[in-house]
Amino acid sequence: MRIDRVYTRGGDKGETSLIGGERVSKADPRLECYGTIDEVNATLGLVRVALATSAAGSHLVPIIERVQNELFNLGSELAAPDPARREKLPRIEQRHIDGLERDIDAVNDDLPALTSFVLPGGGAASAAFHLARTVTRRAERLVVGLSHAEDIGGDLQIQYLNRLSDALFVWGRWCAFKDGQPEPLWDSRAT
Repeated sequence: MRIDRVYTRGGDKGETSLIGGERVSKADPRLECYGTIDEVNATLGLVRVALATSAAGSHLVPIIERVQNELFNLGSELAAPDPARREKLPRIEQRHIDGLERDIDAVNDDLPALTSFVLPGGGAASAAFHLARTVTRRAERLVVGLSHAEDIGGDLQIQYLNRLSDALFVWGRWCAFKDGQPEPLWDSRAT
């Protein structure tokens, strides 16, 4: 793939093309879905930067790089409303969900049991993971809504986003643990 020019002027009137050439409004629910997937990917870029100074970085950076590529595939899958075209694209498969589960399990046993809800914080990497988790949950809600209105090619996309948000939560906690940062916990009496 070669991109010579960033601007095309094709979207200057609030429309864009889906994979396959169909023109739709930039407010179309499909665009909201894959735009939010792109936002998740951008927050994972912040996570990677934060991991550069984290004791968890050497373990998690390669995983985050893999996830970023999987998210790009997921976004392109959501940008293709035609099932025949979608079948020709890289897709989210069960193996991607299984991989996230293995990655969660690899670090979860190190963590202390939770006694309360966790507040975002616990150092730069942990906080960045929590931000990525919340954007992922929003993406998941949007994709669920789209799946109720249109064919998205199955439910693996939703399962993937659900598992990814779980992974981001655990990885955020693990960063705080590995970096020796206190993990802020919710105190209902603090208000």
